[in-house]
Amino acid sequence: MSIQPPESTTGRLISLDVFRGITIAGMILVNNPGTWSAIYPPLEHAEWHGWTPTDFIFPFFVFIVGVSITLALGRRVETAKEIHGSITNDVYWKIFRRAGLIFFLGLFLAAFPFYNPNEGTLINLSTLRIPGVLQRIAVCYLVASLIFLKTNWKTQALIAALLLFAYWALITLIPVPGCAVTTFDDKACNLAAWLDRTVFTVNHIWRQAKVYDPEGILSTLPAISTALAGVLTGHWLRTNRSDFEKVGGLFFAGVCGVMTGYVWNGWFPINKALWTSSYVIFTAGMALCLLAACYWLIDIKGYKKWAQPFLIFGLNALALYFFSGIFERLIEAIRWTNASGEITTLQDWIFNSIFLPLASPINASLGYAICYVLFWLLMMWLLYRKRIFIKV
Repeated sequence: MSIQPPESTTGRLISLDVFRGITIAGMILVNNPGTWSAIYPPLEHAEWHGWTPTDFIFPFFVFIVGVSITLALGRRVETAKEIHGSITNDVYWKIFRRAGLIFFLGLFLAAFPFYNPNEGTLINLSTLRIPGVLQRIAVCYLVASLIFLKTNWKTQALIAALLLFAYWALITLIPVPGCAVTTFDDKACNLAAWLDRTVFTVNHIWRQAKVYDPEGILSTLPAISTALAGVLTGHWLRTNRSDFEKVGGLFFAGVCGVMTGYVWNGWFPINKALWTSSYVIFTAGMALCLLAACYWLIDIKGYKKWAQPFLIFGLNALALYFFSGIFERLIEAIRWTNASGEITTLQDWIFNSIFLPLASPINASLGYAICYVLFWLLMMWLLYRKRIFIKV
């Protein structure tokens, strides 16, 4: 990570920063309830097929990564070609370096605090989860960036479509070893879950499920399509069309995506854990609509005051995700034996002592999550006030 002054806001798409901030704020909110036993249904992931608002958050972030690839790399490529006549190795080096660092930060989060307080032992690398949120972002960023550098928008759209249809064929047509029936209705007997168990083994996948990983190998293929949808959106935003044409195109494409994903849901169910092709199109459509709304409100109409907290989040989004994850793990790792002889964590003590006496468990849990978001808004505001932006 490096600490850099902010880029000039001249020509910067503020609505994209706000969209990123809304997304990361939602991610922090749903990841940090006061207690996992009392959560409002919209703030939980769908059990398997289907969706809740929570299931939009991760694909929105991957989509935004794709948009940023076109906007940032596009300018860098143009500058390199003007000066050197072609894309320089420095551009590729920065892409690989950034992807590698994001992947490493994901592994660091998975291992932190390097001590298992439940067992009183150091973290064993033989049980370290390898896939994860940052790891998937790193892979999608790397692949989508290389595709962007080597192809035009038509080829990028074709690759995105081919990945979706290839994934659908792999999941629906290939028999899974050891399963009498291959079906995406079963958490264990689908090709994506089988491949994760085979390559990583059950010791290195999401331990809450044990039979699949929501950020696994095969399901990263359609996630790359999510990033490419963002790349294509970036191309549209960089055209010379008027602002009203741009926002109209975003809304139109978004509605088409939502409808197409919903129709495909009848044959290939919308499923976040499998990152199904219908899920990609459906969530990309929703992302386009929300980005269009932000673009219209902020960049066209100039309504910016409401968006300031989200802008603060969006300009330090990756740092926010990483440091809030570190903090959450720390307050879970600090524990002691209370007067009743029970083990309690600092997080439990805060929730039980401050929030639970004030409201019912589900509202107290939501109140804790909201306060957690506000705490990090304060932290990010302090950085924003000092014009400190932490980049990877």
